[in-house]
Amino acid sequence: MKDQAWLSQIKEERAIAIIRAPNLEIGTQMAKTAIAGGMNLIEISWNSDHSAELVAHLQSTFPNCTIGVGTILTVSDLKNAIAAGAQFAFMPHTDFDLIAIAKRHEVPIMPGALTPTEILTAWNAKASCVKVFPIQAVGNANYLEALRAPLGHIPMIPTGGVTIDNASSFIQAGAIAVGIGGNLFLKQAIQSGNWSLIQQQIKTLMKSLQSERKSNSS
Repeated sequence: MKDQAWLSQIKEERAIAIIRAPNLEIGTQMAKTAIAGGMNLIEISWNSDHSAELVAHLQSTFPNCTIGVGTILTVSDLKNAIAAGAQFAFMPHTDFDLIAIAKRHEVPIMPGALTPTEILTAWNAKASCVKVFPIQAVGNANYLEALRAPLGHIPMIPTGGVTIDNASSFIQAGAIAVGIGGNLFLKQAIQSGNWSLIQQQIKTLMKSLQSERKSNSS
């Protein structure tokens, strides 16, 4: 996928479901619930159980969704993820070698960065977007808004502290999209099999982001 197509898609969707699964069955159910709630961008954390198998399974089961990976740390991680069919990749850090490999395979790559220097370095290394992580540790939407003043040309995706309640504030502050996982897939709900609650949470999130999209386009 070319970067321009990725940017258009992520700007339209506004949210990425981050799935860190203890096993293949739970991971599949998490993705199924996210998709039923209206999310079409699914990120499988590479430290999930059977992550490569999960990516390949979701690709074949949900061909209309875009399935990618996160928590990519090494060259072998990225190559294995691409081989499994990952359509985008996030990492918590900036690694020039990983960015170059993703570019060669035309896989959108989002390195992690936090400070202005880190963010600009990642962008100048040809990142597709920059993952601002962990956003909760530095002031949430207020921090992102401050970054956007000098770095407004860089598409940023905050993660690490995004919730249903604050997701729209990041879009208002200038984020192209948000990544959200733990605050959607509550451990207690997963353990009790309360998938309807999780789906409702996701619908609430997407409704708030849809409202934000409409207000921005008006």
